[in-house]
Amino acid sequence: MNDVDALARNQENWDERADIHVRSQMYDVEGLLADRSLISSVVQNDLSVLQPHLPSSGVSGRSLLHLQCHIGTDTVSWARLGAVNVTGLDLSPNSLRHAQHIAERDGQAVTWVQGDARVASSLIDAKFEIVVTSAGTIVWLPDLAAWAHSIHDLLTPGGLFMIRDDHPILAAMEFQPWTISDDYLSGGGTRSYDDTSSYTENTDVAIRQTTNYEWRHDLSEVLTALLDAGLRIEAVHELPYMDWPAFPALVPDPRGWTLPPDAPRIPLNFAVVACRTS
Repeated sequence: MNDVDALARNQENWDERADIHVRSQMYDVEGLLADRSLISSVVQNDLSVLQPHLPSSGVSGRSLLHLQCHIGTDTVSWARLGAVNVTGLDLSPNSLRHAQHIAERDGQAVTWVQGDARVASSLIDAKFEIVVTSAGTIVWLPDLAAWAHSIHDLLTPGGLFMIRDDHPILAAMEFQPWTISDDYLSGGGTRSYDDTSSYTENTDVAIRQTTNYEWRHDLSEVLTALLDAGLRIEAVHELPYMDWPAFPALVPDPRGWTLPPDAPRIPLNFAVVACRTS
């Protein structure tokens, strides 16, 4: 299947997932809206990576773009932290429909844009001091070169980009440590699989568009794409926690989920902070 058709199928799949996720306890939309002081755990983890590169005021007063924002709970959290001119982009129009409703209920003025993150700079007529993406994003992109150049073009000079995502070694193990069963290195082409459920707890209603299409991106590809786009790498992290219980061995952790103390220590997330210098 070509990339265009694969992305169209993925859009259908995420349109269906959005209806499930907005009702899930994992996203807990009603809990988030009930307490204006809450910041999603994803954004708390993202901010811990980004904070050392920000002034003491954090993201407050800084324009921010959230790529692959899904139903917008994290985007709203960035707005709650004081980010301005907040914009969220996602491939799924149904995800953005939910995101707009959540933001309106929270009283947040967020701009929502539907489209492919690889061409975000052609869809958004603005520049941002901060661009972020995290928690299961780039595996849904066929390639990273255009993505990285788009991020460069969307940043103001001196602006920061932050990605935090599942470590690619986990996909190579099909989230079944400790057996390698799929590619870790990039360039192996499209990966497809069928799944009638999602990663939230309320997936008793089967998803109709069951085929998912993913693309492997190793750390060297991520870093090289950002460097080739003209960004300066400020920090690289391999982290022992992740945002969702990807496999049964994980145990709860204040940051999400981690391996038990007696397990071999492997990275579950990676994070990169980069800067546009000119």
